[in-house]
Amino acid sequence: MPLPDLTPDITTQFKDAGLVAADAAWQTGGANFIHDLGSATFTPMAMHIKVSEIEIASNDELYRLVVQGSSSPTFASAFASLGELTLGANEVLLGDVDSVTGEYVIYFHNDVGGTLYQYIRGFTKFAGAVATGINHQAWMTAIP
Repeated sequence: MPLPDLTPDITTQFKDAGLVAADAAWQTGGANFIHDLGSATFTPMAMHIKVSEIEIASNDELYRLVVQGSSSPTFASAFASLGELTLGANEVLLGDVDSVTGEYVIYFHNDVGGTLYQYIRGFTKFAGAVATGINHQAWMTAIP
């Protein structure tokens, strides 16, 4: 089944192209990107991920692409995971195929256990012997 049409929109681009190899918040134009939903109301969304490079050389690389929500516009406190895409070597995944380049979608909403989060960002968490890392772009689309 083909992915839904999630045409990139520069106003909701959470990460522009660029190789990363250490834990970090997603950036556009060299700055952390945080999206303000405007109010803490329940909002179903999709994060479109386009992976152009992924290093799997040591067979222990693990990449967690996480959508986070917060009540703080700076993510200084009170943030939670809203959705996640886990990629990497098959040896550390629950499967028998290494992750590949291509397009992925993380479906999520901003409610965790009854707490609504107004601010959204992306974060990449690494594990294993990562040398060159992963290159991906990400943008968000609201689901009507």
